[in-house]
Amino acid sequence: MIRRAYAIALVALAACLGLLGLTSAADAQQPGGTMRHVGYLSPGPGYPFEAFREGLRELGYVEGRNIAIERRSAEGKPERLQYLAADLVRLRVDVIVTATTAATQAAQRATTTIPIVFALADEPVELGLVASVAKPGGNITGLTGLMAELTAKRLELLKEVSPRVTRVAVLWGPYPFSARVLREVESASRTLGLTLHAIEVREVIELTSAFERMTAWRAEALLVLPHPMFVAQRTRLAELAAKHRLPSTYHLKEFVEVGGLMSYAPDAADMSRRAAGYVDKILKGAKPGALPVEQPTKFELVINVKTAKSLGLKVPQSLLLQADEVIK
Repeated sequence: MIRRAYAIALVALAACLGLLGLTSAADAQQPGGTMRHVGYLSPGPGYPFEAFREGLRELGYVEGRNIAIERRSAEGKPERLQYLAADLVRLRVDVIVTATTAATQAAQRATTTIPIVFALADEPVELGLVASVAKPGGNITGLTGLMAELTAKRLELLKEVSPRVTRVAVLWGPYPFSARVLREVESASRTLGLTLHAIEVREVIELTSAFERMTAWRAEALLVLPHPMFVAQRTRLAELAAKHRLPSTYHLKEFVEVGGLMSYAPDAADMSRRAAGYVDKILKGAKPGALPVEQPTKFELVINVKTAKSLGLKVPQSLLLQADEVIK
């Protein structure tokens, strides 16, 4: 009788603790099984981490209950990526998600066993990230962004917004696929009748002088190539472009949101949400090397009409109708 009363008391106590939110750590992880740990590595701010988190929620993952996310950002300093990747490996996360090509390369150097999912990486086969798009092999897979091809497309759109432009400055920094992107841009420029002037920037301190060089060269527009430093410095880049009265085009809409003229790129938020799907499959037992690399299915054209007006440009109505977002 005493034992029965004691058992009933324990059950009642457990119920009360549950109502008070004082369940054990093991219980708190239910109903998702064992707590899983995911690392997220990005070169800096401006990448759609929240979209990745939303994608996980849509798949039933709740932070603190059945998943924990270890987020690491290089804050616009690519040289820090290797240290941060090693830190995630040290924590023994179940999967590492990378936001860019450079972040993926850092993770690849840090581990050959922990699964790696790139939310947006370019030239994955050429750079040795995967064996092939259909059969990646190894511990890496994810989504590619067609960066070289789309950079040439941005040059076409820039010409459409500003038909009189003939001289375009190309701002670039050393990055895994910069050489190929420059080749694509040079090829597109010949078709469009444009003259390019490529200006390399390695440090933030060089940005001001880079724009002075553009002015000395009599640049009429600006094409900014992908680089983590540029993403971190996007507000300053937009301000410098405005100061030097250069219509500018970019690879992320975040540049346009702070005053850049336009961007055309894969929908980065959609790519990040899709990366969550890879994570889900891997956590359920799939091998990353057996999951094919996917291409973007959604693209975004974003135009800042306010910036266009300040530059004396009238954006063609046909282009505005194509735009996914118009900032006024």
